[in-house]
Amino acid sequence: METFNQFLDDMVSIIMPAYNSDNTISDSIESVLKQTYENWELIIIDDCSTDNTINVVLSFDDERICLIRQNSNRGVAEARNIGIKKAKGRFLAFLDSDDVWSEIKIERQMSFMKTNDVSFSYTWYHHLDTENNGKIKVIKTQPYVNYQKLLKGNDIGCLTVMIDHAAYPNIMMPNKRHEDYITWLNILKENNGYAYSINEDLAAYRKSLNSLSSNKIKSIKWTWDVYRKDQNLSFFSSLYYLAFYAIRAIQKHIK
Repeated sequence: METFNQFLDDMVSIIMPAYNSDNTISDSIESVLKQTYENWELIIIDDCSTDNTINVVLSFDDERICLIRQNSNRGVAEARNIGIKKAKGRFLAFLDSDDVWSEIKIERQMSFMKTNDVSFSYTWYHHLDTENNGKIKVIKTQPYVNYQKLLKGNDIGCLTVMIDHAAYPNIMMPNKRHEDYITWLNILKENNGYAYSINEDLAAYRKSLNSLSSNKIKSIKWTWDVYRKDQNLSFFSSLYYLAFYAIRAIQKHIK
């Protein structure tokens, strides 16, 4: 396969956008450094932070960490796209600068993908209370999704994704709300493919409890736009899938 030769076979390229995250990014980087799987590169794209984020990143002395500093704030999608273009590894993974991984995350995922010949995988994860770092709820996923199943709600946590870049060489995230959800939909639709879950909690997503209610309302509107404007679904098809999305969103946040 021609595109395969562009990548280093067993390397995992971890894409980490960062913006004003000096109080959390250290934990995120540490969770990468503690990985039992060591063949990785961490590409941190600073989106023109105005706090101490740059200095925190520079305090880590590891040649596998690559810092890219942007001159203007372009948003998380563009930051990730810059990281994807820079990536040398065959496998792409995504970790935001306020989230963390279990130390066995990469090892488990690489083994799963190679053993089962999988090109797109994701895992369970849990929400962390930003006030006290306590675990709120484990988000359990379906064993697999295709395009039609994913339209019923985003079952894929971005911080848990690992993708074979050789199998999907044209990954780009749109500069829109729910950019990761749109990306997974586009990948599965274009390739008539499947994404498979590892039924194990391997990552932690920081989420403020105070913002849950307002974010739900915004998220419904953004999801409607995904269906109507991005996926070009009919009005009634969009209503159909939005109903599933709403039910799953409620279930996801019930303790």
